[in-house]
Parts: sequence; C-alpha cells; structure tokens
Amino acid sequence: MPKILVKKPVVDINGDEMARVIWAKIKKELILPFLDISLLDFDLKISNRDITNDDITVQAANAIKKNNIGVKCATITPDDNRVNEYNLKKKYPSPNGTIRKILNGTIFREPIIVKRIPRIVDHWNKSVVIARHAFGDIYQAKEIEVKKKGTLILNYKSAKETVSEVIHEFDSSGVGLAYFNLDNSIRDFANACFNFAINKKIPVFLSTKNTILQKYDERFKEIFEDIYNKKFKKEFQKNNIEYQHRLIDDMVACFMKWSGGYLWACKNYDGDVMSDLVAQGYGSLGLMTSILQTPDGKTVETEAAHGTVTSHFRQHENGKETSTNPIASIFAWTKALWFRSNLDKNIRLKKFSENLEKICIETLESGYMTKDLALMVGPNQKWLTTDQLLKVLQSKILKLNL
Repeated sequence: MPKILVKKPVVDINGDEMARVIWAKIKKELILPFLDISLLDFDLKISNRDITNDDITVQAANAIKKNNIGVKCATITPDDNRVNEYNLKKKYPSPNGTIRKILNGTIFREPIIVKRIPRIVDHWNKSVVIARHAFGDIYQAKEIEVKKKGTLILNYKSAKETVSEVIHEFDSSGVGLAYFNLDNSIRDFANACFNFAINKKIPVFLSTKNTILQKYDERFKEIFEDIYNKKFKKEFQKNNIEYQHRLIDDMVACFMKWSGGYLWACKNYDGDVMSDLVAQGYGSLGLMTSILQTPDGKTVETEAAHGTVTSHFRQHENGKETSTNPIASIFAWTKALWFRSNLDKNIRLKKFSENLEKICIETLESGYMTKDLALMVGPNQKWLTTDQLLKVLQSKILKLNL
C-alpha cells in the first residue's frame, strides 16, 4: 500500500512517562506505516527541559509558529516532589502555558463520544466544546489582607488622567482583590472561537455575568458582538449556525438540558471549572482532546487532555504490561493531521485522519477497549492491553483503501 504523502511538516513534541511510551507505539503502529511525513522532533521530557533550562519548550513553540501544526505528548509540570525525584535545577512552569503564551492561542477541550461508554449525563450525545479564555481575571490578580478599619480604593493612572473608585469602607478585617483584562486579548479569543466554530460547523455561545459586571463582562459581550457582526455573521448564516450571548447561570442550566453540539466560550475561571465538569459528565479524561488554536485559525497544537499516567509508568518500569488508554493521544494525532490536511488541501490525509477516528470509535463500541473504559461499562466487560488494542486498530486501518 503506497503511503500518503504529507508535503509540509508536523512538529512532534515528545513528553514523559507512560504517555511517552504510548506516543512511540502510536507512531510505530498507526502513523508512520501509512504516512510519508516529515516530523520535526522536540523532546520535552523533564530531564531534557532541565538540561536546556526549558529553552527546548520555547524552540518547540516557535517551530509550531513557523510550521502551523504541532502535536504534543503529555508532559510533567513539576511540583516540589518532582523537583526532588528528577533532581531538577528549579520548578519549571507548565510547558502548555509557555507554548500557549508564545502562540497566543485559545484552548478548546472536546469530548470523544462513544455510545458504549456510559455518560453521567446520558442525553449528552453530541460534543460540547469548551473554549477557555486563559488570560487575566483571577489568575493574574493581586490580593491583599485587610487588618483593620480603612478604605479599599481602585486607582488607574495614565499621563493624562487618573480614575479612582472606592471599593469598600472596611470597619474591620477582611480581604481585597483586583484583576484585569485586555481588549486585544478578548478580540483574539473571539476570533479564535468563531474560526474554530466555522471549521466544526457548530454554534457559539458566550457566557458572562454582564448584569452584575456592567463594564468588565459587558466588554466581553460588546467585543464578541462587534467581531461577529463585522467578520463572521455571513459565514455563520451560510453554514446555518448562530452566535448568542447568555448569562452564565442561564447557560449552565441550558448546558445541563441540551444534548450538546455547540462551542461554549468561557471566561478564564468559568472555562477552568467547566472543562473538568464536561470531562466528567461525558465519562473520562481518557476520552477528551485539547486543541490550542491561534486567533486566525491557521496555527494549531493538539494533545490529549490527560496527564502522563505515572501509576502505569511505574508498572511499565517493573516490566509489567499495562492497559493504558491511548485513544485521546491517537486523537491528538488525528486532529493535528486533519488541520494539516485542511491547510494543505490534502484530501487523502483528511480522509485518513477521519477514518482513524471512526475506527477508534467503532472499535470501542464493538467492545475492544482498555481497562479504564471497561470498568465504566461494567464488571463483565472484557479489556485489552494497550498493545493489543493498537494491533486491533492497525489491522482495521490495513483493510481500508487509503
């Protein structure tokens, strides 16, 4: 069978522990036998990040910026225990955060729907894509402790003006908080959401509490509406999809009632919380993809939403075969290849990526799955090791006319 030619490269970012082991297996069994592709390799295992003083992460991000498409294995973000375990020079930041900052991207979390896998909310039969505006708000806030009676004031000073607002007159001890956002960041978020939705042909809902925060949250609403009307409305109407703003409490209620099939644009904290809720509601982080996309929709980094699966790696180190779920990592590859095919107008590559996703879902629905998913189905559900499942998937790809 002739391999599918992929003319432009994909940035391949390797990671840590069991996720790294599975990453190599996926490439060996499901990617390289079928694609004639140039992979630009960057090894972000924690020891290599330490050796390079984390410059390897910056190099990887810049390579994605140059080549438009990257696919990333799960990596360690070290806490104090990991610093000691790997004898690191320091506690390095999240590589995802570094890459996101360099690319100026928005994170889109999307569940993988498998009918056989029980969902806590069983009428969610279509995906809800959570778009998180991962900038500002409480994550870049400043806070103070108030010890005694006094006045808390919010001040803004520029060369031409000073604006002052009394927040609270304290009679006793308490706490205070101030945070911010930027119009340009909100614009980038809006553009990323609308571009992503057009690719997926799904509606967009922005949630805020603008009835309470009549300047702060209202700014999100105004910017989204302005960009939608000026740049995206005609394209949305052509695809028979819509954009709406909703209050966050109303949106949460609709989220529970609706069956899915839309993109939910969330402010920073809301997106942090709701992405975990969506993962749990649909069943598993092992069936959740994560896509980082730039505002223009032309640069993308994909990865699994789960971590490095340390407990399975300990078993692997002791020579034991594991049943580690590879599906989200496979979908990281399929999503990256789909975006590559879309940019390059490579019909065969697009068909391959879509077929591989279809095969994964059909295989799970046929009862071939790893232990974590089998336990969700029930005590009588049989399960496979990772290697066995990958072999089943490969055998099904070989039967296709690529």
